[in-house]
Amino acid sequence: MAIFYLQINSVGRGAGRRATAAAAYRAGERIRDERSGELHNYSRRRDVMHTEIFLPGQLASGAAAWARNRERLWNTAEHAEKRHNARVAREYQVALPPELSPSQRVALARTFSREVAERYKVAVDLAVHDPRPEGDSRNFHAHLLTTTREVTPAGLGAKAGLDMSGRERRRHDLPDHRQEYLTLRERWATLTNEALREANVEARIDHRSLAAQGVDREPVPAIPLMHLKMEQRGVRSELAERLRSEYRERVQRRVEHSAESAQTQGSAALTAADSANAARSQQGAKPVTQLNDLEEIRRQAREAWLRLRPKEAERAAQLRDRGHSGERAGRQSEERESTPPAEEELGL
Repeated sequence: MAIFYLQINSVGRGAGRRATAAAAYRAGERIRDERSGELHNYSRRRDVMHTEIFLPGQLASGAAAWARNRERLWNTAEHAEKRHNARVAREYQVALPPELSPSQRVALARTFSREVAERYKVAVDLAVHDPRPEGDSRNFHAHLLTTTREVTPAGLGAKAGLDMSGRERRRHDLPDHRQEYLTLRERWATLTNEALREANVEARIDHRSLAAQGVDREPVPAIPLMHLKMEQRGVRSELAERLRSEYRERVQRRVEHSAESAQTQGSAALTAADSANAARSQQGAKPVTQLNDLEEIRRQAREAWLRLRPKEAERAAQLRDRGHSGERAGRQSEERESTPPAEEELGL
């Protein structure tokens, strides 16, 4: 079924990563890194369904044709950064609903890529991947590899989007990074739900937390991919085992807490009922033992209404005892007046 997944990562030299290698792997192509001379060759990949580079609207007419070349684009991104621990690219990874057709999934990924390029004025290198044969058959996803700087006809300019400093964002009256992340998550959920609706699929996704959705359960732990692959190879992962153990403990605590809350609420309800019955006993009224019984509530309402009109009730009883056929019409009229109102009138 469709799930919400939007992971935003950075490609930084501090972690030993290169933008050229990331682009080659995601697009399934050969790209040579000019700074190191290394050739990154992933042309044998068969799970890459679609690749495309998106530029901001003002450059779509060909003003920045150099950025359409994948190898040149990412080598330019590498040359633009001078620090040894610089961030050279940013990646948005999204899960595509398996309920959609291949063309619908590509259209959804292209729409999001176009919006990201337009919002931040960056280049977006889109790669749509199908599930691998040895993996989950529902794992349709897309990678949006973006530059950290604005694209211009002459090259890359200033830092943009999520890579702008907090000071720069305030100077341009932009929301802080946290709000920007939330905006992106909400936008992806909106686009996905629109695509599902157009495809006449009932499934929907929600970018909000389980607590915000009112779902009372623990979120499933996120096991790092490297540790999942370790377990697939038969290697024990202490981190994965610890995360699962902590998850089971949280679930158990939640179950116990729910049971305690239910017991506390039940005791409070019984105490309130006892207090109400004690008050009714002091007033000479009959204790209420089943206030939750709808029929009992209706019966009590009818009796209360009749007590408010004793004369009409007595007159109705007298007419019923007479049994004179000549007085039948008058008796029916009197009885109609003494009949309790409908349950709707009593608000039941």
